[in-house]
Amino acid sequence: MNIVVCVKYVPDAQGDRTFEADHTTDREGVDGLLSELDEYAVEEALKIVEAGEGEVTVLTMGPADAVGAVKKSLQMGAHKGVHVSDEAIAGSDAVATSLVLAEAVKKIGTVDLVLTGLASTDGSMSVVPAMLAERLGLPQVTFASELSVEGGTVRIRRDSETASETVESSLPAVVSVTDQINEPRYPSFKGIMAAKKKPVETWSLADLGIDPAQVGLAAAWSTVETVTARPPRSAGEVVADEGQGGVALADFLASRKFV
Repeated sequence: MNIVVCVKYVPDAQGDRTFEADHTTDREGVDGLLSELDEYAVEEALKIVEAGEGEVTVLTMGPADAVGAVKKSLQMGAHKGVHVSDEAIAGSDAVATSLVLAEAVKKIGTVDLVLTGLASTDGSMSVVPAMLAERLGLPQVTFASELSVEGGTVRIRRDSETASETVESSLPAVVSVTDQINEPRYPSFKGIMAAKKKPVETWSLADLGIDPAQVGLAAAWSTVETVTARPPRSAGEVVADEGQGGVALADFLASRKFV
């Protein structure tokens, strides 16, 4: 089974994330890493292949540093990687992102399954899997908390607040997974060393036959007009309990309409 996992290199949530003058995310002034939610997709792909046979290819797009997401995935056990890197990509929205990823998947070749995370931790839109499936002409099953592949069928369990659904689709298909599906492995020393010898291809928009005018900030369907930094958290109120602490707590909760 040939599986492609789409991953993203995102700013570290523990760092001070900022925006560029054009209101796009600053990806140069903060350390980046493989999106945490994408680790679950990589792990699930590895489990499927290890239970049978096949190959896992990780795919990302972004600036030069974005190859870090591919390298981490290779260290986890993926077999090879593809990095789409082109200056024209900067500022691309979900529509353009799905276009680039779709053309890259087509160039990779025959694929049985395309896996993605629930969302990227910087964008949190969750729409790229559906857009990607539409561009590839494949069925999509999303928000998988459990996944199994048997023969030419993929079956998932999707959990909501009120019910759990079992959904299945013929292969090939696009599947997005949640952070409930598994526990991603940590790269071992052996895996880190082996990753250095695994192939990583770098493709441009020209390699994919994509017109630069179709991607980037100028082609985005929406525009961020203003950005305001979140104000620092104010110090909380300290109440000295001299017998009236319970009353003070009740008054506080009532003032916030919690009770």
